[in-house]
Amino acid sequence: MTEQSEFQSRLAALVGQFPNRRVMVVGDVIADQFVYGEIARISREAPVMILKYESTRTLPGGASNAASNVAALGAGVVLVGSIGRDQSGWSLLQELRARNVDTTGVITLKGHVTPTKVRILAGSVHSTRQQVIRIDREAKLDLPGEKIELMLSRIRKHADSCDAIIISDYDYGVICPPVIELLRDIAKTRGIPISVDSRYRLNDFSGFTTATPNESEVEEVFKNRNVAWPGIEKAGLELAGTLGLKALLITRGAEGMILFEPAKETLSIPIVGGRDVVDVTGAGDTVIATYTLALSSGASFSEAAHLANHAGGLVVMKRGTATISADELLASIRGGTGI
Repeated sequence: MTEQSEFQSRLAALVGQFPNRRVMVVGDVIADQFVYGEIARISREAPVMILKYESTRTLPGGASNAASNVAALGAGVVLVGSIGRDQSGWSLLQELRARNVDTTGVITLKGHVTPTKVRILAGSVHSTRQQVIRIDREAKLDLPGEKIELMLSRIRKHADSCDAIIISDYDYGVICPPVIELLRDIAKTRGIPISVDSRYRLNDFSGFTTATPNESEVEEVFKNRNVAWPGIEKAGLELAGTLGLKALLITRGAEGMILFEPAKETLSIPIVGGRDVVDVTGAGDTVIATYTLALSSGASFSEAAHLANHAGGLVVMKRGTATISADELLASIRGGTGI
């Protein structure tokens, strides 16, 4: 058996462990709403298209997409977060339950608006629907003391039965200081891998196992520095050290990924598949779900990064907020690309 085939077998064996794992995802629950329509004509009132409405679908976004990806890979998953008492929230709960996501950790808040990203997709009768505009309905959550305690109790309730935790922070308010402190305590006492995906404030997450920022998020941390290649290598090592992470995985789109581990050589992983992607919506959620599941199954950071790279390469070839299955991941591994 060649070295490559041995590595493929090792990765496949890790995927085989996924059904035996359970992950908790804590973070901002977002509704990704897709509104489809057919271009009927140009309006007489203004130079805009008139769309003939066809359908609306609400899919998991943010933390709920990360949870959905864990479930799609065959593992158990519980989601801790919040939704509003609105149509987006209820539709999201129904979709999550249909995907075998445990939603007993989700708090429904009166007066809170479920963050919703509405994408309008238009096309003619014989063409593929294309996104023409996105409308974001955002509301920063300011949890009162009793709701924070409720959130903390949900985290404590599920933490002991989980093999790993994903923090999904879009800065909508769920990942507040008390939640971060509790999760940091769990990281110390339980010793399970805790992965961080933070859109705007990565510097707040010291003391966790690992993080999976994209290149632009790293650039945001180093605002006054050029972190384009080769500067990103120095930035990655510095960030991993500053945050006290065991590893830092930076995703770079068509350029693949870079893994930083203190005292180890930097690992650059080329993209799997073609560089012409279909849709990157939610790809980071697929990456962190696969990466964290692999770590919880005994993978090294390098092995977990390779699996996440395969997963990311697969999901960007699908339209909309998508997931991949364990079978798809295995097929990609056996294809031998990206290794």
